[in-house]
Amino acid sequence: MQRSIDQKTAAWKQPTLWLCVALLSLGSASLAEAKWWDGQWSIRKKITVDLSPQTTGIKDALGSAVFLVRLHDGNFQFSAAKEDGSDIRFIAADDKTPLTFHLERYDPLLAEAFAWVKVPDLKAGAENGFWLYYGNSGSKAVRVDDSKGTYDPDTVLVYHFAEHSQPAADSSGSGNTAQNAGTPVDGSLIGGGIRLDGHSPITIPGSPSLAWPAGASFSWSAWVKATALAPNSIIFSRSEGGNAFLIGLNNGVPFVSVNGNLSTPGAAIPVNEWHQLAVTAAGTVIQLYVDGEVSGSLTAAVPALSGPALIDGEATSGSGFVGEMDELEIAKAPRAPAAIKLAAINQGSGDKTAKLLTFAQDEQTGSWLTSGYIGIILKSLTADGWVVIGLLMIMAAISWLVMINKASYLSAIRKGNELFLKEWRHVAADLTVLDHADAESMKTMGGRIDPENQRAMHKAPLFRIYHIGSGELQSRLVADREGRTKGLSVRSIQAIRATLDGGLVRETQKLNSLMVLLTIAISGGPFLGLLGTVIGVMITFAAIAAQGDVNVNAIAPGIAAALAATVAGLAVAIPSLFGYNYLLSRVKDTTSDMHVFIDEFVTRMAEFYETD
Repeated sequence: MQRSIDQKTAAWKQPTLWLCVALLSLGSASLAEAKWWDGQWSIRKKITVDLSPQTTGIKDALGSAVFLVRLHDGNFQFSAAKEDGSDIRFIAADDKTPLTFHLERYDPLLAEAFAWVKVPDLKAGAENGFWLYYGNSGSKAVRVDDSKGTYDPDTVLVYHFAEHSQPAADSSGSGNTAQNAGTPVDGSLIGGGIRLDGHSPITIPGSPSLAWPAGASFSWSAWVKATALAPNSIIFSRSEGGNAFLIGLNNGVPFVSVNGNLSTPGAAIPVNEWHQLAVTAAGTVIQLYVDGEVSGSLTAAVPALSGPALIDGEATSGSGFVGEMDELEIAKAPRAPAAIKLAAINQGSGDKTAKLLTFAQDEQTGSWLTSGYIGIILKSLTADGWVVIGLLMIMAAISWLVMINKASYLSAIRKGNELFLKEWRHVAADLTVLDHADAESMKTMGGRIDPENQRAMHKAPLFRIYHIGSGELQSRLVADREGRTKGLSVRSIQAIRATLDGGLVRETQKLNSLMVLLTIAISGGPFLGLLGTVIGVMITFAAIAAQGDVNVNAIAPGIAAALAATVAGLAVAIPSLFGYNYLLSRVKDTTSDMHVFIDEFVTRMAEFYETD
């Protein structure tokens, strides 16, 4: 009895081990999720910032910078993010620290988005990076845009021109909103922009944050695209009490003017091309940059100016710039040349821009079941579908346990049978070694088997049949009192064979136990899955009838989810079918071995003991 219990316990050790491995795998997956900044976000992407000399040519220290991150359908799954992009997060390279950012534009229909991200601790001449997270439809994914926090305290005005016929709002948080709107352009260099006609200036009201004392230090930058060239066309101007500060183009040549003093000329800007203009003032040194490179300079101190400023014109002449403008930024401190160059590369276009920020492939948290098309299907499952799939999962778990347990059991049987047959060849040559009339001789096959091998062969059906036969043989041996004659009658041999056949039937039943569960999974799984599919399709079309409108985008997930029940049914049936046929072939082989052994045992027994 104790040995029978031990045998059953050993038979279940293997599937238990498999279950433990599965649980450890799930635990490992949970640990992998824990390494993410937040496991509620299902997708993340590494963004690498290449500041190598080959890409930027920047060698000076940078500190922190605000990067423009352009998102499109080539590097971002808009269908996996929330409709308003509120689940977008940017995380530092340590995958722990959230980065301050804001979205200038997010349009899932056009598959286009522009995000401004503040990245600290940039190392010049090396690769830097940060993470983009998205894919969280839960309530925790709320908008966290912080335009004011994106820029440093020195930044006092940032116009993205994304307001659509409204006056440009100041994204720096200083409140320097434009007084009038101008003509918007949807599809400028970076999202929205404005079109300037040279006659309708945009006024930037004066404010304490925009006031320049005499000899002030500041930075000014903007992206411009000239559509027509003219002499002394003014892009930006501030005039007050006879003092004037002007930025413009003279037949395409950028210039800075302070009270009539002009900067040294540089190369002309071609029409219909976007270029970044930047100006820095520090004491009596004024530098003019085009696309991050010095284009001119002026030795002059900026006069005291605290009144309004004009975009596209000058208060006295009215000669303005004809073209487009985007991304106007003013700071109350001079930007370093490296920062100006980095902004020009990042915000522009071309090979350097493409190499500066590179996007890795999306990484999915959790498992493939919660992401992509599979995730959409699972989210669309109705309650009845989950019931059917739940039943199928239980059926699948049972069938896999049966297959694993049976395969382990058959492997142990094969090893035990092989060990028994090796010893049986010696005993079969002379069965008289069993003539000791004691159970120990039968168990040890005439003393040939040690206890360790006995335990191994105890799992073998051949050994158990042998044990039955040797026991019957001992109980029927007839010997006279003097031990001169021994023998078995024909009827005794037939009775022993009948007993062996009974043992064969019981061993065969044991081999085939639980196999019926696999046949149920094979035949019942697809039908149960089909039932779930039919019910799911019925519910989907009932919803269409109730709404009175057919929308493929609305019904497609429901039908896909309904078909998932059929897939689940097949997923149960197909492995069960393969496993059943494999196990059945091994059961038949073992049964055949028992038939052969019984015939050999009876033949040897008749040869040694049959009497007329």
